[in-house]
Amino acid sequence: MTFITAIRHYASPRRLSKFHSCIIKGNIRCMATHQKFAEHKPIEKIRNIGISAHIDSGKTTLTERILFYTGRIAQMHEVRGKDNVGAVMDSMELERQRGITIQSAATYTVWKEHNINIIDTPGHVDFTVEVERALRVLDGAVLVLCAVGGVQSQTLTVNRQLKRYSVPFLAFINKLDRMGGNPKRILEQMRTKMQHNAAFIQLPIGKESETKGIVDIIKQRALYFEGDYGEEVREDEVPQDMRSEVVDRRQELIEHLTNVDDTLGDLFINEKPIADQDIKDAIRRSCLKRTFVPVLVGTALKNKGVQPLLDAVLDYLPNPGEVTNIAFREKEGQELEKFVLDPKRSDDKPFVGLAFKLEVAKFGQLTYFRCYQGMLKKGDFIVNTKNNKRVRIARLVRLHSNQMEDVTEVFAGDIFALFGIDCASGDTFVNNQKLQISMESMYVPDPVISMSIQPKHSKDRDNFAKAVSRFTKEDPTLRFHYDPDVKESLVSGMGELHLEIYAQRMEREYNCPVILGKPKVAFRETLLFPCKFDYFHKKQSGGAGQYGRVIGIMEPLPPNKNTLLEFSDETVGMNIPKPFIPGVKKGFLETCEKGILSGNKVAGVKFRLLDGASHCVDSSEISFILAAQGAVKDVYHDGTWIILEPIMAVEITAPEEFQGFIMNMVNRKNGIIGGMDGSEGWFTLEAEVPLNEMFGFSGELRSATQGKGEFTMEYARYSPCLPAVQEQVIREYQDSLDPHKQKKKN
Repeated sequence: MTFITAIRHYASPRRLSKFHSCIIKGNIRCMATHQKFAEHKPIEKIRNIGISAHIDSGKTTLTERILFYTGRIAQMHEVRGKDNVGAVMDSMELERQRGITIQSAATYTVWKEHNINIIDTPGHVDFTVEVERALRVLDGAVLVLCAVGGVQSQTLTVNRQLKRYSVPFLAFINKLDRMGGNPKRILEQMRTKMQHNAAFIQLPIGKESETKGIVDIIKQRALYFEGDYGEEVREDEVPQDMRSEVVDRRQELIEHLTNVDDTLGDLFINEKPIADQDIKDAIRRSCLKRTFVPVLVGTALKNKGVQPLLDAVLDYLPNPGEVTNIAFREKEGQELEKFVLDPKRSDDKPFVGLAFKLEVAKFGQLTYFRCYQGMLKKGDFIVNTKNNKRVRIARLVRLHSNQMEDVTEVFAGDIFALFGIDCASGDTFVNNQKLQISMESMYVPDPVISMSIQPKHSKDRDNFAKAVSRFTKEDPTLRFHYDPDVKESLVSGMGELHLEIYAQRMEREYNCPVILGKPKVAFRETLLFPCKFDYFHKKQSGGAGQYGRVIGIMEPLPPNKNTLLEFSDETVGMNIPKPFIPGVKKGFLETCEKGILSGNKVAGVKFRLLDGASHCVDSSEISFILAAQGAVKDVYHDGTWIILEPIMAVEITAPEEFQGFIMNMVNRKNGIIGGMDGSEGWFTLEAEVPLNEMFGFSGELRSATQGKGEFTMEYARYSPCLPAVQEQVIREYQDSLDPHKQKKKN
């Protein structure tokens, strides 16, 4: 298109201003991309993918390269670049300063006439809910692995999340240019640690800093990335010294595919010629069924291997029409009825969308949606099926990190955002009030760490309240409550980093500096041996009285259920009328909110109701609630109770010269070492350590390893405390109840 033709085409003032701004930025490609994307694409031309990985595997750098090569951005910036601009997807100032991703960021782009919606997710386990909600609405994913670090603890967590939502994915081994990069070792780890049927579809040419390009095993061609930013892909012959390895790896790929794909298996068994397209079709079929993982290689930082990865996304990951999405319809007195949503990109069927993320922007609450059925236009009305609230769509936008672009309509398979929608994460929306359906929400893990929090200055209380209200709504893993026993406001989250980030955001975004106190661990109390109870509640004070008797046993649950509470009604006959049984259960659960030893919740206990007694006039639900509460309190005094503490699965990676020191450090913290793996001067230690011992471990590890060591941890299980720890927890709780000691403390 010539300059004059372009001016005529963009004749309206609004289009003209957009055209001029694109020319000024030197970003003609971006404008063209935007125009293409505005077109209504068929469903086969759409991909919704997530970029997920362990910390520092290069997710955000990879996303930056994808946006550059697809013409979405005019210049590439580094996560920790010297120009202080930072990656496009790290839009928050804190993300750019720390060089980490805190919030998942959505964008869209175009590659070979396919629309690709991308969500870049955080790697830290503290922000794992961001990965959960991204994978809940995506059709495919790219699992990025570091060529040096390989399969690490958070990689396994992401793998579990992919399995939970049945998301097909590709593996991309990144950072080939790093010293010690060994993709073959990473492939073995994928097969042994993650139990995946995986095989290379690419091989690197050269090792570490000598990586020159990659070989496409299917086509048996070498690819070199030339130009200032690797934007020109040159195809060539496979290097002479790699030809036998490429043939072997191609045969290995075919063998792995024949194990899971019948069509290719028939060709292989009958010794018929296998064409390149046969292999590609087999990879796509098995990838969609999650029975095979194609492994690609490259180095995003050095601009090698990104374009073939984009081709693989189009070739092997599903479009929205190839994924089955289920909704549930509730009918009175019947089980939930399941039905499959229609992914057709038309308005033949009613609109169904899922709100998967909330964010407070400068124009109000921004709600991220995925459209699963039908279409939505600007000005339409939608209904929240949870509370039947009806709201009009005033503004419909697509997102590019923290930038927004207005659109007039969206179709099934699109990811978009709306303003002014009052809802929670996981709510289902429809455009027909009679359509009472809901979609399965995402899994939200429980917080593992609590800290006391208060504003530094009393004048900031209003801003503090606003900040807490916003952040707890945005992030379901962040909880806030006031504990009347210790008279402190407590904030709970997924780790120290998680709470520290929100404390910094309160200061930056609300001008409200806060003080975080010593973390409080979520201890639990449980019964050691079964204990019988027989409690009789009777009250007569004129008028209707209260009468209820409960008889039964409270007993401990097995260790694999020690975080649960169970209630079992084993009564025979009508000594306790059935309408009063829920009252007994309610009284049991309410009393378990606070144990006798440390004031923490009771867990791992089963309440077996065997018998009781009632009165034809004086018995009521409240009588049996109070009877159950009295029974539990009796067991508090008669039974043998112990305290449980959360145990964390910790993975430490450090240079081998610090191995002995770190093992001693873990032992001093009452940790149990589960395994160790070492390669090329580094070792990885896996251990289980009580959370109570892990506070401040980050600083200790850095100082002990000259800043080279790193660790990740996530909740593993609850286990009984050591006697010394139990005594200390009980003593601290008793001191907190003593008003004289509290006065001295203050």
